[in-house]
Amino acid sequence: MGIAESSRQASHNVNSTINVTPMVDVMLVLLIIFMVITPMLMNKVAVNLAKVDNPAPMPDANKTNAIVIAVTRDGKFFLGQNLVAPNDLGTQVSERLQDRTNKTVYIRADARAQYKAVEDAIDDIRPAGVQEVGLLTQRLSTNVMTGE
Repeated sequence: MGIAESSRQASHNVNSTINVTPMVDVMLVLLIIFMVITPMLMNKVAVNLAKVDNPAPMPDANKTNAIVIAVTRDGKFFLGQNLVAPNDLGTQVSERLQDRTNKTVYIRADARAQYKAVEDAIDDIRPAGVQEVGLLTQRLSTNVMTGE
């Protein structure tokens, strides 16, 4: 019986507090990973936007339900991240705009895309009921030392 009593006394000395430090460390790492990856998931189509001095702010273009058309430099159209044939672009935009009050469509055109491809995209979506078209651009970075 001496052995059984000593094992019972040893079990009373067990520390029952939970150490949450490793869990907090893992959660912070996951948070940082998601913060870095989320902007990359928004725009899956790689497009180098035109750089301008004073871009117009369009915060609604970053919303999850915004309709964004990407025009690549080789003239392909993407609605969101899905490749769309030029003759289907108007019908797909029309389907997405049916129950909306804000009928704005944003175009992310590559800076080296042909102007005709961007014009064709706008011509294809206008009959779909689009009220406004926003052309997304990127701010031209300036040299801090010289101001140029």
